Amino acid sequence: MGGVTTAVPVLVAGVWGALAGLLLPRAAYRFAVPPGEPFRSRCPDGHPIRGWLGRTGCGRCAGACPGAGVRSAAPLAAVTCLVCAVLAAATGARPELAVWLLLAPVGVLLAAVDLRVQRLPDPLTLPLAAAALALLGLAALLPEHAGHWRTALYGACALGAGFYALYRVNPGGMGFGDVKLAVGAGAVLGWYGWPTVLLGAFAGFLLGALYGGALVLARRAGRRTAVPFGPFLLAGALAGLLAGAYAA
Repeated sequence: MGGVTTAVPVLVAGVWGALAGLLLPRAAYRFAVPPGEPFRSRCPDGHPIRGWLGRTGCGRCAGACPGAGVRSAAPLAAVTCLVCAVLAAATGARPELAVWLLLAPVGVLLAAVDLRVQRLPDPLTLPLAAAALALLGLAALLPEHAGHWRTALYGACALGAGFYALYRVNPGGMGFGDVKLAVGAGAVLGWYGWPTVLLGAFAGFLLGALYGGALVLARRAGRRTAVPFGPFLLAGALAGLLAGAYAA
């Protein structure tokens, strides 16, 4: 019975992740513009794009718009499915799982945009932090939850403040979008306590350093080449969250 009980949340979460991931390509295309530029409202052929969810097609182009960048929803759907499934495997049927499943597609979308254009849009990072704290506050009211809302709040403040200090020291090495994303990451990590916050932050920096070092060794980047840090911060947060959920 224990295996069946565990398998059901994993299956449901995987299906949810796949369906949510299918809706991300249009938002990824519209948000993926260089910093300072307005978000896209037209396809490469000049047709207006309405809405934020679904394929990249504008409705007048067959399939995905030519040159839209994200031609298939499959990669985003696969990643979101995997992330949601592993979160369910670690968390089980506890109330906070619903929070992780709602936030995971936003994290995947942020990583996709940052990888393409090194930008973490405010309409995603700021609501992510607010939603994480609000939803965790609701989860804390339900029985059988395994975290603490107050520590989530403190974690959000601490990680945001730490990243802001790094941004002030070296603005060229870290964008202000990373600071805003750190607030949301600190909230979800703080739910399971300070060791989880430290583990998630360390994992993010470690993964970013390994990626940057690999690029330098492969001569695909120099020591001063800018590397998007958002995906590694999110990957580190996922690693910390999984460890915290398993240990809870």
